[in-house]
Amino acid sequence: MIPFLHIGPLTIPTFGLMVAAGLLAAAYVLQADFDRRREQFLKRGYLKGSGKTSHHDEGFLIIGIAGIAGLVGARLYHVLESPGELVADPSLLISRFGFAWFGGFLGGLVALPFLARRFGIPTLDFMDLCSPAAAVGYAIGRIGCLLSGDGDYGVPTTLPWGMSFPNGVVPTTERVHPTPLYEFFIWLVIAAILWQMGKKAAIGARPKGEIFCVYLILTGLARFLIEFIRINPRSFFGLSNAQTASLVSIVLGSILLWRIKTSSNLQSKSA
Repeated sequence: MIPFLHIGPLTIPTFGLMVAAGLLAAAYVLQADFDRRREQFLKRGYLKGSGKTSHHDEGFLIIGIAGIAGLVGARLYHVLESPGELVADPSLLISRFGFAWFGGFLGGLVALPFLARRFGIPTLDFMDLCSPAAAVGYAIGRIGCLLSGDGDYGVPTTLPWGMSFPNGVVPTTERVHPTPLYEFFIWLVIAAILWQMGKKAAIGARPKGEIFCVYLILTGLARFLIEFIRINPRSFFGLSNAQTASLVSIVLGSILLWRIKTSSNLQSKSA
Protein backbone atom coordinates (compact mmCIF):
# COMPACT_ATOMS: atom_id res chain seq x y z
CA MET A 1 0.00 0.00 0.00
CA ILE A 2 1.01 3.62 -0.45
CA PRO A 3 0.10 5.79 2.58
CA PHE A 4 1.96 8.79 1.13
CA LEU A 5 3.01 10.09 -2.26
CA HIS A 6 6.38 11.86 -2.29
CA ILE A 7 6.70 14.48 -5.00
CA GLY A 8 9.91 16.40 -4.51
CA PRO A 9 9.65 18.11 -1.11
CA LEU A 10 5.90 17.44 -0.93
CA THR A 11 4.37 14.56 1.00
CA ILE A 12 0.75 13.93 0.06
CA PRO A 13 -1.40 11.48 2.10
CA THR A 14 -3.22 9.15 -0.28
CA PHE A 15 -6.22 9.10 2.04
CA GLY A 16 -6.62 12.86 1.76
CA LEU A 17 -6.08 12.68 -1.99
CA MET A 18 -8.88 10.15 -2.41
CA VAL A 19 -11.21 12.08 -0.11
CA ALA A 20 -10.66 15.10 -2.36
CA ALA A 21 -11.29 12.93 -5.43
CA GLY A 22 -14.46 11.59 -3.80
CA LEU A 23 -15.75 15.08 -3.09
CA LEU A 24 -15.02 16.16 -6.66
CA ALA A 25 -16.81 13.11 -8.11
CA ALA A 26 -19.75 13.69 -5.77
CA ALA A 27 -19.94 17.30 -6.92
CA TYR A 28 -20.15 16.24 -10.57
CA VAL A 29 -22.86 13.67 -9.78
CA LEU A 30 -24.83 16.18 -7.73
CA GLN A 31 -24.54 18.81 -10.44
CA ALA A 32 -25.80 16.34 -13.05
CA ASP A 33 -28.74 15.46 -10.82
CA PHE A 34 -29.39 19.14 -10.15
CA ASP A 35 -29.44 19.89 -13.88
CA ARG A 36 -31.85 17.07 -14.76
CA ARG A 37 -34.25 18.26 -12.03
CA ARG A 38 -33.86 21.96 -12.71
CA GLU A 39 -36.96 22.29 -14.89
CA GLN A 40 -39.10 20.50 -12.32
CA PHE A 41 -37.69 22.62 -9.51
CA LEU A 42 -38.47 25.82 -11.41
CA LYS A 43 -42.03 24.67 -12.13
CA ARG A 44 -42.52 24.13 -8.42
CA GLY A 45 -41.21 27.58 -7.62
CA TYR A 46 -37.93 26.42 -6.09
CA LEU A 47 -34.45 27.95 -6.59
CA LYS A 48 -35.67 31.45 -5.78
CA GLY A 49 -32.80 33.89 -5.40
CA SER A 50 -30.14 31.25 -6.11
CA GLY A 51 -28.95 32.48 -9.50
CA LYS A 52 -31.13 29.89 -11.21
CA THR A 53 -30.54 31.12 -14.76
CA SER A 54 -27.04 32.61 -14.58
CA HIS A 55 -24.88 29.61 -13.72
CA HIS A 56 -25.02 25.90 -13.04
CA ASP A 57 -22.53 25.29 -10.25
CA GLU A 58 -24.84 24.50 -7.32
CA GLY A 59 -23.51 20.97 -6.90
CA PHE A 60 -19.95 22.11 -6.31
CA LEU A 61 -20.98 24.68 -3.71
CA ILE A 62 -23.18 22.18 -1.87
CA ILE A 63 -20.53 19.45 -1.82
CA GLY A 64 -17.86 21.94 -0.77
CA ILE A 65 -19.82 23.06 2.29
CA ALA A 66 -21.35 19.68 3.18
CA GLY A 67 -17.99 17.96 2.60
CA ILE A 68 -16.20 20.20 5.07
CA ALA A 69 -18.98 19.69 7.63
CA GLY A 70 -18.77 15.94 7.03
CA LEU A 71 -15.01 15.80 7.55
CA VAL A 72 -15.34 17.75 10.81
CA GLY A 73 -18.12 15.44 11.95
CA ALA A 74 -16.18 12.33 10.98
CA ARG A 75 -13.14 13.42 12.92
CA LEU A 76 -15.09 14.48 16.02
CA TYR A 77 -17.08 11.25 16.08
CA HIS A 78 -13.91 9.18 15.79
CA VAL A 79 -12.06 10.86 18.64
CA LEU A 80 -15.15 10.94 20.88
CA GLU A 81 -15.43 7.16 20.55
CA SER A 82 -12.31 7.02 22.75
CA PRO A 83 -12.59 10.09 25.03
CA GLY A 84 -9.77 8.87 27.28
CA GLU A 85 -7.29 9.00 24.42
CA LEU A 86 -8.49 12.48 23.47
CA VAL A 87 -7.99 13.76 27.03
CA ALA A 88 -4.49 12.26 27.10
CA ASP A 89 -3.59 13.71 23.69
CA PRO A 90 -5.80 16.63 22.49
CA SER A 91 -3.72 16.84 19.27
CA LEU A 92 -5.73 13.83 18.04
CA LEU A 93 -8.40 16.32 17.01
CA ILE A 94 -6.25 17.50 14.11
CA SER A 95 -4.70 14.19 13.14
CA ARG A 96 -4.77 13.25 9.46
CA PHE A 97 -6.00 9.75 10.31
CA GLY A 98 -9.16 8.38 11.87
CA PHE A 99 -12.48 9.42 10.36
CA ALA A 100 -15.76 7.74 11.31
CA TRP A 101 -18.34 7.09 8.60
CA PHE A 102 -21.35 7.86 10.80
CA GLY A 103 -19.80 11.08 12.10
CA GLY A 104 -19.24 12.21 8.52
CA PHE A 105 -22.83 11.39 7.70
CA LEU A 106 -24.10 13.39 10.69
CA GLY A 107 -21.84 16.35 9.92
CA GLY A 108 -23.01 16.53 6.32
CA LEU A 109 -26.62 15.96 7.37
CA VAL A 110 -26.53 18.94 9.73
CA ALA A 111 -25.37 21.20 6.90
CA LEU A 112 -27.93 20.07 4.32
CA PRO A 113 -31.10 21.70 5.76
CA PHE A 114 -29.31 25.08 5.79
CA LEU A 115 -28.19 24.56 2.21
CA ALA A 116 -31.71 23.50 1.24
CA ARG A 117 -33.04 26.78 2.58
CA ARG A 118 -30.29 28.69 0.76
CA PHE A 119 -31.45 27.22 -2.56
CA GLY A 120 -35.14 27.42 -1.76
CA ILE A 121 -35.69 23.66 -2.03
CA PRO A 122 -37.80 21.68 0.49
CA THR A 123 -35.63 19.54 2.74
CA LEU A 124 -36.88 16.13 1.55
CA ASP A 125 -36.40 17.08 -2.11
CA PHE A 126 -32.92 18.28 -1.26
CA MET A 127 -32.03 15.09 0.61
CA ASP A 128 -33.18 13.04 -2.38
CA LEU A 129 -31.02 15.18 -4.63
CA CYS A 130 -27.88 14.68 -2.54
CA SER A 131 -28.20 10.93 -1.86
CA PRO A 132 -26.63 9.48 -5.05
CA ALA A 133 -23.73 11.93 -4.81
CA ALA A 134 -23.16 11.02 -1.16
CA ALA A 135 -22.92 7.33 -2.07
CA VAL A 136 -20.40 8.02 -4.87
CA GLY A 137 -18.26 10.23 -2.64
CA TYR A 138 -18.16 7.61 0.11
CA ALA A 139 -17.22 4.86 -2.35
CA ILE A 140 -14.23 6.74 -3.72
CA GLY A 141 -13.15 7.89 -0.29
CA ARG A 142 -12.89 4.26 0.79
CA ILE A 143 -10.16 3.71 -1.79
CA GLY A 144 -8.14 6.18 0.29
CA CYS A 145 -8.52 3.81 3.27
CA LEU A 146 -7.29 0.95 1.11
CA LEU A 147 -4.26 2.84 -0.21
CA SER A 148 -3.21 4.13 3.19
CA GLY A 149 -3.82 0.87 5.06
CA ASP A 150 -5.29 2.84 7.94
CA GLY A 151 -6.78 -0.13 9.80
CA ASP A 152 -10.17 -0.17 8.09
CA TYR A 153 -9.48 -3.63 6.72
CA GLY A 154 -11.15 -6.81 7.92
CA VAL A 155 -10.28 -9.97 9.80
CA PRO A 156 -7.76 -12.52 8.47
CA THR A 157 -8.88 -14.57 5.49
CA THR A 158 -7.61 -17.35 3.24
CA LEU A 159 -9.67 -16.15 0.27
CA PRO A 160 -7.60 -15.54 -2.88
CA TRP A 161 -8.34 -11.80 -2.89
CA GLY A 162 -7.15 -11.31 0.67
CA MET A 163 -4.59 -8.51 1.06
CA SER A 164 -1.84 -7.60 3.51
CA PHE A 165 -0.80 -4.07 4.47
CA PRO A 166 2.82 -4.32 5.68
CA ASN A 167 3.50 -0.66 4.86
CA GLY A 168 0.15 0.71 5.94
CA VAL A 169 -0.45 3.35 8.57
CA VAL A 170 -1.79 0.47 10.69
CA PRO A 171 0.38 -2.34 9.29
CA THR A 172 -0.45 -6.04 9.13
CA THR A 173 1.42 -8.84 7.40
CA GLU A 174 -1.58 -11.18 7.60
CA ARG A 175 -3.84 -11.53 4.59
CA VAL A 176 -7.12 -9.86 5.55
CA HIS A 177 -10.43 -8.97 3.98
CA PRO A 178 -9.96 -5.74 1.94
CA THR A 179 -13.21 -4.31 3.30
CA PRO A 180 -12.64 -0.82 1.85
CA LEU A 181 -12.68 -2.46 -1.58
CA TYR A 182 -15.90 -4.29 -0.74
CA GLU A 183 -17.47 -1.00 0.33
CA PHE A 184 -16.27 0.73 -2.82
CA PHE A 185 -18.19 -1.70 -5.03
CA ILE A 186 -21.24 -1.92 -2.78
CA TRP A 187 -21.63 1.84 -2.50
CA LEU A 188 -21.28 2.27 -6.26
CA VAL A 189 -24.16 -0.21 -6.70
CA ILE A 190 -26.18 1.77 -4.15
CA ALA A 191 -25.38 4.99 -6.01
CA ALA A 192 -26.56 3.42 -9.29
CA ILE A 193 -29.84 2.32 -7.68
CA LEU A 194 -30.45 5.80 -6.25
CA TRP A 195 -29.57 7.44 -9.57
CA GLN A 196 -32.10 5.27 -11.39
CA MET A 197 -34.74 6.16 -8.81
CA GLY A 198 -33.91 9.80 -9.46
CA LYS A 199 -35.02 9.48 -13.08
CA LYS A 200 -38.62 9.12 -11.96
CA ALA A 201 -38.17 11.72 -9.25
CA ALA A 202 -37.02 14.17 -11.91
CA ILE A 203 -40.45 14.01 -13.53
CA GLY A 204 -42.33 14.02 -10.25
CA ALA A 205 -43.21 10.32 -10.35
CA ARG A 206 -41.80 9.47 -6.90
CA PRO A 207 -42.82 10.84 -3.49
CA LYS A 208 -40.48 13.33 -1.86
CA GLY A 209 -37.92 11.77 0.49
CA GLU A 210 -38.16 8.24 -0.90
CA ILE A 211 -34.64 8.24 -2.36
CA PHE A 212 -33.15 9.55 0.87
CA CYS A 213 -34.95 6.82 2.86
CA VAL A 214 -33.62 4.13 0.53
CA TYR A 215 -30.15 5.65 0.97
CA LEU A 216 -30.46 5.37 4.76
CA ILE A 217 -31.68 1.79 4.57
CA LEU A 218 -29.24 0.43 1.98
CA THR A 219 -26.11 2.12 3.33
CA GLY A 220 -27.06 1.19 6.89
CA LEU A 221 -27.62 -2.44 5.90
CA ALA A 222 -24.38 -2.59 3.91
CA ARG A 223 -22.29 -1.15 6.72
CA PHE A 224 -24.00 -3.35 9.32
CA LEU A 225 -23.07 -6.50 7.39
CA ILE A 226 -19.53 -5.35 6.53
CA GLU A 227 -18.82 -4.80 10.22
CA PHE A 228 -19.05 -8.53 10.90
CA ILE A 229 -15.71 -8.99 9.14
CA ARG A 230 -14.12 -5.72 10.33
CA ILE A 231 -11.68 -5.50 13.22
CA ASN A 232 -13.54 -2.78 15.13
CA PRO A 233 -14.07 -3.37 18.87
CA ARG A 234 -17.51 -4.49 20.05
CA SER A 235 -19.59 -2.52 22.52
CA PHE A 236 -23.41 -2.74 22.59
CA PHE A 237 -24.74 -6.33 22.66
CA GLY A 238 -21.67 -7.57 20.82
CA LEU A 239 -22.08 -4.97 18.06
CA SER A 240 -19.57 -2.35 17.02
CA ASN A 241 -20.40 1.36 17.30
CA ALA A 242 -20.75 1.49 13.51
CA GLN A 243 -23.28 -1.38 13.59
CA THR A 244 -25.33 0.40 16.23
CA ALA A 245 -25.30 3.56 14.12
CA SER A 246 -26.24 1.49 11.07
CA LEU A 247 -29.25 0.02 12.86
CA VAL A 248 -30.37 3.53 13.75
CA SER A 249 -30.02 4.50 10.09
CA ILE A 250 -32.06 1.47 8.94
CA VAL A 251 -34.84 2.03 11.49
CA LEU A 252 -35.11 5.78 10.82
CA GLY A 253 -35.09 5.22 7.07
CA SER A 254 -37.76 2.51 7.32
CA ILE A 255 -40.06 4.58 9.57
CA LEU A 256 -39.71 7.67 7.40
CA LEU A 257 -40.29 5.64 4.21
CA TRP A 258 -43.43 4.09 5.70
CA ARG A 259 -44.78 7.53 6.61
CA ILE A 260 -43.96 8.91 3.15
CA LYS A 261 -45.61 5.96 1.40
CA THR A 262 -48.68 6.17 3.65
CA SER A 263 -49.04 9.90 3.03
CA SER A 264 -48.56 9.42 -0.72
CA ASN A 265 -51.22 6.70 -0.86
CA LEU A 266 -53.70 8.84 1.07
CA GLN A 267 -53.12 11.75 -1.31
CA SER A 268 -53.64 9.45 -4.32
CA LYS A 269 -56.96 8.19 -2.93
CA SER A 270 -58.22 11.68 -2.17
CA ALA A 271 -57.23 13.07 -5.58
